[in-house]
Amino acid sequence: MTAVDRIDLAIEQGEFFALLGPSGSGKTTLLRIIAGLERPDEGEVRIAGRNVTDLPPYGRHVGMVFQNFLLFPHKTVAENIVFPLRMQNVAKTRRDEQLAWVMGLLRLQGLEARYPNELSGGQQQRVALARGLISRPALLLLDEPLANLDRELRSEMEVEIRRYQKELQIPFIYVTHNQEEALTMSDRIAVMRNGRFEQIGAKHEIYTNPASAFVATFVGHANRLDGQIVEIDGALARISWNGESLLVPRPTGAAAGDKVHYFVKHEDLEIAPAKVNGIAANDMNEVSGILRDIIFKGQTTNYIVALAAGGDLVVSDTPRTASVHPNEQVVVRWPAAVGSCFPEKAR
Repeated sequence: MTAVDRIDLAIEQGEFFALLGPSGSGKTTLLRIIAGLERPDEGEVRIAGRNVTDLPPYGRHVGMVFQNFLLFPHKTVAENIVFPLRMQNVAKTRRDEQLAWVMGLLRLQGLEARYPNELSGGQQQRVALARGLISRPALLLLDEPLANLDRELRSEMEVEIRRYQKELQIPFIYVTHNQEEALTMSDRIAVMRNGRFEQIGAKHEIYTNPASAFVATFVGHANRLDGQIVEIDGALARISWNGESLLVPRPTGAAAGDKVHYFVKHEDLEIAPAKVNGIAANDMNEVSGILRDIIFKGQTTNYIVALAAGGDLVVSDTPRTASVHPNEQVVVRWPAAVGSCFPEKAR
């Protein structure tokens, strides 16, 4: 079985790069290859222009932060943090200088003599980060470092980790299956699937212009409409879906009669009470249905619309925007140009 297949990746100095994908997609294996914990069958790894493929982990000048922190329970905070420098036989004076610097950076002053079991989850996370950064590595690798934190602390640490990276201006490679983490912290994202990259790009590009049906499904929250192309006209195609006629962005490599998957994000839809004799604009799609449920999510609300032709659509909006009520007739509208459409055979 091939865990990572034909990967070609270049990361810029000062870039925060996220490897995003489901479990088993090859993210951690790729990270371990970069770190020197696994050896590739072919190809090479270069860090700061230097070929490190044959070097052990301690010779690559790379820091690493793990999901479970891996702090030594019998060592103090200070001893845990300086451990990499001890392994490199760095002089004590230099170790003390680096310890003072990184303790200040991660706001750990006063915790030097404590043990891991005396720390909160957030403090343990910062100690693990400090250990990864104390040698001022050329590259920091982070493998799901926030997975075991509660939601509030995870949100706080997302902001903190990005702050450290921007202050230090060294490249971070961050592995996660959590799209919110990737979108919050990274500059660029590589979406992985089955050991390969489905798409690499700026996070806004990944989110708004997915390159495949998989990326459209995995990044963001989208309605998936399976239909068939009726005709193609310039940049748009008309598809038949559940008896409805919809205008969608033209799918690459498709022709009239082909089956397609059309994805439109929840927030790209608008919902309103049904109006008698309402006529949609030529560049808008409009379908009608019954508002089946309203799910309040704090800053946003999801409106679940059961369509007259069958199936549901999910519309995401702010709670104050939509003046609709459960069990009433509504219309859902969205521009023809939004969303992404892919031939079924390309999935």
